[in-house]
Amino acid sequence: MTLTKRIIPCLDVKNGRVVKGLHFESIKDAGDPVELAKKYSDEGADELVFLDITASDEQRKTIKDLVRKVASVIDIPFTVGGGVKSLEDARNILLNGADKVGINTGAIKNPAILTELMELFGRQCIVVAIDTKRNYEIKDNVTVFSEDGKNFWFEVFIFGGKQETGIDAILWAKKAEKLGAGEILLTSIDKDGTKDGYDILLTKSIVDSVSIPVIASGGCGKPDDMVEIFEKSNVDAALAASIFHYETHGVISVKEFLKEKKIHVRL
Repeated sequence: MTLTKRIIPCLDVKNGRVVKGLHFESIKDAGDPVELAKKYSDEGADELVFLDITASDEQRKTIKDLVRKVASVIDIPFTVGGGVKSLEDARNILLNGADKVGINTGAIKNPAILTELMELFGRQCIVVAIDTKRNYEIKDNVTVFSEDGKNFWFEVFIFGGKQETGIDAILWAKKAEKLGAGEILLTSIDKDGTKDGYDILLTKSIVDSVSIPVIASGGCGKPDDMVEIFEKSNVDAALAASIFHYETHGVISVKEFLKEKKIHVRL
């Protein structure tokens, strides 16, 4: 039996509004999170991801009231991330209607929290978000790739892509799985907002190094980009924002297109 591939719209939320940027910068407004969430749920999205993108950077908690409002209008699995540093933060997110907790900065700062979260809530609830981009300054103990005659490695970034960590993304993905992550939300900062396709090399490398599901994120500009990432990597899900928010493509039309291209999706 072939597992169906998931199509996941993403709500990047700042100051209570959905926003979209380029390489995690140049943020512009994209609408109301509750309205968009309901629309995507009604249109047949498989899941929804809600990221409070400035929570960690602003040293505050995720907006609970907004999470609760979004949860009340959808009937699909719902992942919420942003500012999660403790078991209490995760519990608040889950109590307000989320099905899964996304954690990035908090897990880098305190990797042991992944095991604590897994033991308390179950592995299926824990999504480790990895934001990464190419670093051309090679150092020891990193996974080196070569492209266009240049060597590089994928470095993990935290605080909404603002701070580098010196941590290799491939090694961190393996460690996160070992510690208790049930899924990885993998975002290419290089590709974010460019609309010129997912980072296939990055996605394939992470997918091949772990045995938990991976969601590809960053760079989707058209349904063909989803076809490509599914055909060229064994990724479990494709996340997109711009193509859904600005109504260039609807969730249903994207899924119908994927089905025509022999990608197994749930219609």
